[in-house]
Amino acid sequence: MSSTHADYRLSQLDELEAESIHIFREVAAEFEKPVLMFSGGKDSIVMLRLAEKAFHPAKIPFPVLQVDTGVDFPEVLSTRDNWVNRLGVRMVIASVDEAIANGIVVDDGKTSRNRLQIGTLLNVIEEEGFTAAFGGGRRDEEKARAKERVYSHRDEFGQWDPKLQRPELWSLYNGRIHGGEHMRIFPLSNWTELDIWDYIHREEIEIPAIYFSHQRRVIRRDGMLLSESEHVQPKGGETVEELTVRFRTVGDMTQTGCVESGAATTAEIIEEIALARVTERGATRGDDRFSDSAMEDRKKEGYF
Repeated sequence: MSSTHADYRLSQLDELEAESIHIFREVAAEFEKPVLMFSGGKDSIVMLRLAEKAFHPAKIPFPVLQVDTGVDFPEVLSTRDNWVNRLGVRMVIASVDEAIANGIVVDDGKTSRNRLQIGTLLNVIEEEGFTAAFGGGRRDEEKARAKERVYSHRDEFGQWDPKLQRPELWSLYNGRIHGGEHMRIFPLSNWTELDIWDYIHREEIEIPAIYFSHQRRVIRRDGMLLSESEHVQPKGGETVEELTVRFRTVGDMTQTGCVESGAATTAEIIEEIALARVTERGATRGDDRFSDSAMEDRKKEGYF
């Protein structure tokens, strides 16, 4: 007589999904006014998909927030709008241009729009009274993010002190805050770039087309391939080339480079990422190259 045995163990991807959904539900139950920071990039899209699953069939019970640098890729903004319209969530847009015009941040002509997001973000969190803000940061991206907790405390000035982080034993999270403080929440902390792409492939998630291989006019600068645009033009002896590229991460187009790649499908990207030995931020984000502690310095000031 043969016997059957059902294997009820979850796959790695299912475990990551379950952990993230648990975090979303915990935050929704614990915090008065959470918000999801949504750029329209791959990580924030996966985060929004997880939030959709966490509260289905109800609507997501908090708004999404985008800090608009004014130099974002149009393909990313289009995908952002598609997701927001489909889910029917409220979107709050904090504009760096408006923050400059209102004197909230100062554009000295040298500081990148990426860095000007800090004051813009902190201002909208204070104005809207958000007590928790979901972010798409992952520990495998960069060493400062590697040591950050899932619940990351921000003081009344929006700043992060890596020496005053709270223990999270057995996935128990301490969300206590005082007036004026807030929490940054990172549901994707334990995911890797490869996990993100595996999930996008499995769930057939819509993402911006620039993540896939395409022809683009680019400029080689500081070891990166920057996309030619009205904001990025050749200088000095630089020239414009047309190459087959894709983006591993998206952000301020003046600081975000692409990589030469022929990967045109999620399956091909998964194969490519499996062989990669440099993180997407280390390979293509100029704002992380100013110093070895560039990311940590920005996070201490209130960055994502």
